[in-house]
Amino acid sequence: MIRITDLCKTYKIGDEEVHALDHASLHVAPGEFVSVIGPSGSGKSTLMNIIGCLDTADSGEYMLDNIPIEAYTENQLAAIRNKKIGFVFQSFNLIPKLTAEENVELPLIYQGVKKSERNKLVAAALERVALAKRANHYPTELSGGQQQRVAIARAIVTRPSLILADEPTGNLDSKTSAEIIDIFRELNEQGNTIVLITHDDNVAAKARRSVHILDGRLTEVR
Repeated sequence: MIRITDLCKTYKIGDEEVHALDHASLHVAPGEFVSVIGPSGSGKSTLMNIIGCLDTADSGEYMLDNIPIEAYTENQLAAIRNKKIGFVFQSFNLIPKLTAEENVELPLIYQGVKKSERNKLVAAALERVALAKRANHYPTELSGGQQQRVAIARAIVTRPSLILADEPTGNLDSKTSAEIIDIFRELNEQGNTIVLITHDDNVAAKARRSVHILDGRLTEVR
C-alpha cells in the first residue's frame, strides 16, 4: 500500500537548514499496523504529512497503491485524502459548535453523500467507538478520551483503507490511552491499515510492527 524510497525533506529556519527527512525509506503492506516512534523533532510529523498527501518531499519516491504520488492531480489528491485516508490528530481537531455526530458527519458532507446514508454511516461509526449514547453532546461536554473517540469515528466514517494517527494519545492519561489503542487494534483486526506516530514506547509496542525515526532516518525495531 505504502512504499517510500529515499525521501528527503529540508526546511530552512533562518540561516539553518533542517533535514526533517534524510533518505527515509518505508514499506507498509495492506492490513499492517505500524508505529513510527521517535523524539520531538525527529521527523515524525513530516513523514505523516507526506504519507497523508498533505505535503511533498524534495526528492525520493512515494508510491501509494502502486501509483507514484506525483502522478496524481491536486483534485485527485484531495479525493484520496477524503476517501482513502482517515486522519486522527493529538489535538482532536473537533469543531466546538458541532455535536459529536455533526463532527463525524462532515467528511460525508464533503463527499456529497445523501442525508439518509450519512445518518446510517455516522451511527455505525459512533457505535464502533462505543460513543453512540453521546452523539448529541458537544466537544466541551466530552472528556479527552471521548473527544478522541469522536475524532476516530470521523476518521473511519468514510470507510478509508488507511488510517494515519499522529500522537493520538499525546493528550490522554495512561488508562484512556490504552483504551484508544485498543480501538486502533480492533480497527486493524477488521482490515484497516494503520500508521501511528508516537514518542511513547508503550504505545508503539502495541502495534504489530515498529519503526524508529531519528534525525529524519528510519530503522526497523527488532
